Amino acid sequence: MEDRWLTVDDICKYLSITKDTVYKWIEQKGMPASKIGRKWLFRKEDIDDWVKSKSNSDEK
Repeated sequence: MEDRWLTVDDICKYLSITKDTVYKWIEQKGMPASKIGRKWLFRKEDIDDWVKSKSNSDEK
């Protein structure tokens, strides 16, 4: 199966958050991302797993 890569703008729309929040989550909360040149890219599958793990840890 082909990986689905998302840009910062895609992540903002997907999670309904701002760019500032994306960059803060990368630095402070370990959001899974890859920096290619000057661009941050995200695998949709990794983001989905990360969000699920964060929501599970918040419930505990």
